[in-house]
Amino acid sequence: MSVGTERRTGRRIVSAWFPRLASDRALRTRPVEGPFALTLQVGNANRLHCLNHAAERAGLERGMPVSDARAFCPGLQTRIADPAGDTRFLHALRRWATRYCPWVGIEGEDGLVMDITGVAHLFGDEPLLLADLRQRLARAGFGVRLGLADTRGAAWALARFGEGEAPPGRMAEALAPLPVAALRLEPATATALQRLGLRTVGDLTATARAPLTRRFGPEVMMRLDQALGRQPEQVTPLSDPPHYGVRMTLPEPIGLQDDVMAGLARLLERLCAKLQAQEAGARMFRLTLRRVDQDAQEVELRLARPLREAARILPLFARGVGEVEAGFGIDQLRLAAVQVEPLPVQQVSSVPQGRSDQLGDLITRIGTRIGLENVQRFLPADSHIPERAFLIAPAAWSEPGGPWASPRPRPLRLFPPEAIGGTGPRPPARFRWRRMALETGRATGPERIAPEWWMSDEAWRSGLRDYWQVETRQGRRLWLFYTPQNPGWFVQGEFP
Repeated sequence: MSVGTERRTGRRIVSAWFPRLASDRALRTRPVEGPFALTLQVGNANRLHCLNHAAERAGLERGMPVSDARAFCPGLQTRIADPAGDTRFLHALRRWATRYCPWVGIEGEDGLVMDITGVAHLFGDEPLLLADLRQRLARAGFGVRLGLADTRGAAWALARFGEGEAPPGRMAEALAPLPVAALRLEPATATALQRLGLRTVGDLTATARAPLTRRFGPEVMMRLDQALGRQPEQVTPLSDPPHYGVRMTLPEPIGLQDDVMAGLARLLERLCAKLQAQEAGARMFRLTLRRVDQDAQEVELRLARPLREAARILPLFARGVGEVEAGFGIDQLRLAAVQVEPLPVQQVSSVPQGRSDQLGDLITRIGTRIGLENVQRFLPADSHIPERAFLIAPAAWSEPGGPWASPRPRPLRLFPPEAIGGTGPRPPARFRWRRMALETGRATGPERIAPEWWMSDEAWRSGLRDYWQVETRQGRRLWLFYTPQNPGWFVQGEFP
């Protein structure tokens, strides 16, 4: 085969382009009469992102500042664009398009590519398949432009620059009148080719390849060869995300807790096998029990750590299953992993190690009774202020902190400062605290702590604090401080 000939691949590719995907999606739920556009903040300017037919007929274009657009079209109605939502919807369209063929991929931000090789006869022929696709999308409120060819590049070009069909083996003829931008070239490259007089694909095909390659690099010829079938280009379908759900339909209704737990054990084995295959673990399970009267009850299990061991998970369901009202019987069980997290496989060592997962199981058991949020732990915080030297966090969503670093000993018990009688910068020899008469036996200090000026705290309005460790003759070991800027003595903690 010579370089100048195009190759017959035997494949048939459909490119579906949605030129107004964002605006069509927005108008499905809230229709608007007249010019309409979605806006997007670009830099410091609010610009038009996607327009409907009426706005385009009024002379508006994408990228135009909204203020200029309203000057041209005072009746323009706008909403804020949602690019993330548009992407999710395009993926939903991809899943829907698998009704026509299994090989469906995403083409940019507003298009789909479908390999319909060998499936067109299921819909009659290729024109009937395209007509059915276009009709269903139009009924849903979406405008689409379709291109059909032997290659992905040719189908893309026909969908965006000349909607139509390229007969098998005749891509060069169908693409010849299209502009060079139809070859998926960079805008700067397409502009440079047009300045050289190469305005159409036919002009580019008739030009010597070597000078173009030397000037523009291999991209131009590669895109041309892909469109004409001289170089292969695959359609890679996106795989659906794994579905972590299993179900069991029973031939006879059950009502005993032991029977439900036995069925749940089978479901857990299947679901945990899926989790292990994806190297994932579940943080939250939902068990749905359907009764024969079509009512359903749910049992949720929230775990302190992601798990995928069925033997450890099953006993944790016992409390929730025991509270289920079976009614006239349960005929279906469905188990789903609602919240999934990565859980890589770990190397198993022959050296015996402590069961660190036992703490997670204990937190889960307590959490099923009082709620996981109520099982909390203390974590060290980076602050020299005694009241801010720790954090309280849910144990299920936090890890134990590092060692508690403190330049000086700190009391085990801290409480809000309680005033006592005393004068001068040294601890009083005798004072009363909580109706007790105490006498100072030994005092160690002072340790001066300054307030954190960048944080507002009413308790530290008195300024500096000089802390003392005071051992009383009555056996109390207290933590006192003196405020030199606003003289006064206070007790804030007690040592064991």
